[in-house]
Amino acid sequence: MKKVFMFLAVAGLLTFTAYQSNAQEEAAAAPAATEEVASSSTEDAVAPAAPAADPFATTNDQPLHQQLKAKFIEGGAGFMATVLLCLILGLAIAIERIITLSLSQTNTDKLLAQVEEKVKANDIEGAKEVCRNTRGPVASIFYQGLLRMDQGIENVEKAVTSYGSVQMAQLEKGMSWITLFIAVAPMLGFMGTVIGMIQAFDAIEIAGDISPNLVAGGMKVALITTVGGLVVAIVLQFFYNYLISKVDTIVAQMEDASISFVDLLVKNQK
Repeated sequence: MKKVFMFLAVAGLLTFTAYQSNAQEEAAAAPAATEEVASSSTEDAVAPAAPAADPFATTNDQPLHQQLKAKFIEGGAGFMATVLLCLILGLAIAIERIITLSLSQTNTDKLLAQVEEKVKANDIEGAKEVCRNTRGPVASIFYQGLLRMDQGIENVEKAVTSYGSVQMAQLEKGMSWITLFIAVAPMLGFMGTVIGMIQAFDAIEIAGDISPNLVAGGMKVALITTVGGLVVAIVLQFFYNYLISKVDTIVAQMEDASISFVDLLVKNQK
């Protein structure tokens, strides 16, 4: 359910952005036409000297999202759409994992104190209830250990170790998909570049002349897909490293809390 919500949120954001960009383009069309008519009427009357061209000056006053939209179209809808799909799916999974891992963190010291209080009072059912009412993998591990209290400490340790591995696998669920998108996005970009170069050489062959404009235009379109793939991989890599560090922190808390939990049971059995 969380993943479906994330997908719908991202799709809605993209739809809103596209609608906003189209509205801005339509609003800018009328003033542009008026300026063109006015400039053409005064062009013959006054002809000022042309200033020196600055090769580093930027004449594109379009907003950033419109520039990205133009580059997206120039790169080709086929490969750029697949690269964008990798970004959307990767971000959706990363956001879902961030929310899940944030909810998995628990105040282990407080939980240990509550469980110890119940165990000292020989209220094992009360300790189980505390674990059931606490979210996170640490509480689940404690609950599995408490279920085997009557089977001896050795069985409790085995249960804690085994269920700790299960919880660790659940924390890392979905991470492989993010690594897949990190690897696939640049490959799709490189494939688009190669196909774009092939198309550029085909155009040169048909024209029968090596025109600089023809070569430069074909290479620019081909390289846009590579840039898109690399940008997607870089963005998802940051999210992946953040998630890995979060998982490592939770796993360290699980191991430390499990050791303290077993020590607590041993101390209260004597």
